[in-house]
Amino acid sequence: MFKRLIATVLLSLAAATAFAESNYRTVGTPGRLDKPGLIEVREFFWYGCSHCYKLEPHIANWLKSKPADVHFVRSPAALNPVWEANARGYYTAEIMGILDKSHEALFKTIHLGNQRLFDQASLSKFYSGFGVNQSTFASTYNSFAVSGKVAQSRSLAQHYGLEGVPAVVVNGKYVISGNGPEVITTLNELITKERASRKK
Repeated sequence: MFKRLIATVLLSLAAATAFAESNYRTVGTPGRLDKPGLIEVREFFWYGCSHCYKLEPHIANWLKSKPADVHFVRSPAALNPVWEANARGYYTAEIMGILDKSHEALFKTIHLGNQRLFDQASLSKFYSGFGVNQSTFASTYNSFAVSGKVAQSRSLAQHYGLEGVPAVVVNGKYVISGNGPEVITTLNELITKERASRKK
């Protein structure tokens, strides 16, 4: 009985390890990091993506106990014109200082409220609910600063060979796919792996 229990536990651990390894891939050439001294975790997403919406609570919960040596970055993927509109809205909200309030709200408005907020006009109306002047929103949305951030996000997504979202990139080296708690499990394992490699 005891031997059977041990065998079951070992098989479960092996299966868990195999799964963790199967939901990420290694990048050929590591991507650029915002803060090279820290371990970077970068989440690529699109507000209209149901899988991204499903992953978001897991990311939010993980952030509550994020290690001090980890730098977290959200990157709205801008791989097509519709996604770019939401990416511009994201960076506009960031520049205008309302991102903390608007990020989760936009996800919920789209997925629970069934509203199609995928162009400048609809996004301007949405963000005005957070006290943003619509003319100021428009000028920021189309600004050089926002265009630069969008171009950088697109370039990184292309570098990592992303064809869809969500995707979580660890330290520019590993791309994790999935939308459930397994993403966090793999994320933590890869952070530990990167941390250990720095001590060698």
